[in-house]
Amino acid sequence: MKHLLATLDRLNDFDEVIDVRTPLEYADDHIPGAINAPVLSNEERVVVGTLYKQVSPFEASRVGAALVARNIAAHLDTTFADRRQGWRPLIYCWRGGTRSGSMTTMFNMIGWRARQLDGGYKTYRQATLDALDSLPANLSYIVLAGPTGSGKTRLLNALGEAGAQTLDLERLAAHRGSLLGAWAGVAQPSQKGFDTRLAQSLRAFDASRPVFVEAESRKIGAVALPAALLKAVHASPCIEVRSSREDRAAFLQQDYAHLFDDPATFKAQLQRMVGLHSRERVNGWLALVDSGARAELAQELIDRHYDPAYARSCHAHFTQLPQALRLEFRPNDGDVVEQARALLARMETTGGAC
Repeated sequence: MKHLLATLDRLNDFDEVIDVRTPLEYADDHIPGAINAPVLSNEERVVVGTLYKQVSPFEASRVGAALVARNIAAHLDTTFADRRQGWRPLIYCWRGGTRSGSMTTMFNMIGWRARQLDGGYKTYRQATLDALDSLPANLSYIVLAGPTGSGKTRLLNALGEAGAQTLDLERLAAHRGSLLGAWAGVAQPSQKGFDTRLAQSLRAFDASRPVFVEAESRKIGAVALPAALLKAVHASPCIEVRSSREDRAAFLQQDYAHLFDDPATFKAQLQRMVGLHSRERVNGWLALVDSGARAELAQELIDRHYDPAYARSCHAHFTQLPQALRLEFRPNDGDVVEQARALLARMETTGGAC
């Protein structure tokens, strides 16, 4: 029923967007703002798929139809019980097939003005990948470079508070980007989920204004940055953020407080560095964890791990780093927003980051 189909460019024409895929599919990624009203549970989808392969497509369709009908009925009694007459939902599944088609048909029979997303989530996913391929080149970036502990993320947040456009890749990835960068108690999004978050952020920027972004590696934890964004950022003007060794050590002690408070986890993370560093050196770090020598360990990591890594990676990839504007930043002070405003004023006077 082609008259019940709607294309992705009409996404904002509807009162609500409904994802009828399984909870696992929804958790992996979904259209921002969509609610999950699965017409098959995770387990039911496995049952139907097994019937399709091992018995017959007909038997899978018969059993699947019964399950879908029961689940739609349950949603009508609960999830959608309060929706008004004339309500306009957009419904999608994986490819715009039977699952979303069944709910769309039922809703229209009731009297709601439901439409099915043509091509389903698969079409949305391709639009996300296309956006990540094309949008980065349309924006101008100013890269905050500098060694770990210099407070680049804190400066980025302060710049946002001061009115600048900022792209916080670590927030989108829910990870600080190093071997010790996992967020306590927070799982990273899937690659698809990260891509969706990133594309949504890129679409929201004003292309006439620069976007401040922190220098990152190709991967932030388990998720990878798109090639087009890396290419654009690597060629962009830089600000080299510098902080004193003492400030950096104090900053790392704050940033890693959750690890210092959980020595077993901290030691397990440090042991993953064997290979990058000698076992003897890593064992020395483990001993510092056991003795509670936070400041000494932070300084050791700065001198032995983070600074050499920064020298190798940033100078190799960020082509405008040698001409960067240098900023002496005090990440632990209470005036970080004022420091950000002073930086913006300085850039306005000099005409840019370099």
